Order: sequence, then C-alpha cells, then structure tokens
Amino acid sequence: MIVGIGIDLVESGRFLDWSAFKKQRIFTKKELEYADADNANAEKHLANFWAAREACLKALGTGFGDDIAFSDISVVHDDNGHPEIMIAGGARNALKELAGMTAAVHLSISDQDNFSVAMVVIEKQ
Repeated sequence: MIVGIGIDLVESGRFLDWSAFKKQRIFTKKELEYADADNANAEKHLANFWAAREACLKALGTGFGDDIAFSDISVVHDDNGHPEIMIAGGARNALKELAGMTAAVHLSISDQDNFSVAMVVIEKQ
C-alpha cells in the first residue's frame, strides 16, 4: 500500500553560487564526489540530489528541522547507476512511524535543461 508520495522540481542554477562550506553542510561526501566527477554537470547532479531530498521529505510528510538533518537523507547509486535513497537518523524514525520496519522507498530522478525533478513513493509492505 502506498503511504507517501512526494515530488520536487528545482532549477540547477541555484547551486552555482553555493560555497564549498554550504555544499558540505547539505550534501554527503559521496554525493559531492559523484557531482565533481562530472564537473561540467556538477550543479545538475546537486540539483538532482536536492530534489530527491525534498521529494522524500514530502513523501514522509515532514521537513528539515530539529528532528531531521540534511545528512539524514542522501542519494547513492547502485552498480548499474540507478539512484537510491538512503535514510538515516530522524528521517528513518519518521519513515518507521509512517510505514513500519519493512517500508520500500522508490526514487525516480530526471533532468532537462536547467531543471531537475525527483519523485519518491513510500510503500508499506
């Protein structure tokens, strides 16, 4: 049963002027390494990761704050390059409350020109 759906659209240009310090506060080391490996499209990758975080929060029905840190939600890629959401800390607690211990979290990311979009579906199993 689907218990949460979230979608987010973001313009990649907003990440052009972010300092390294700000990026390190928001994104994980793996996300920054992934983005930096494709320097010509680094901002697009960061926008994808940001959209995925926001979509996940919307699917959880919450936002960043005292209970959920930026680092609680991140994007990793499997061996085939498929993006997956990693959920830890306060976000993991919110997920358990919403869908229990066996929740499935599905992520889809796309980008076109200067825009990135992500959709997250949370499924209670």
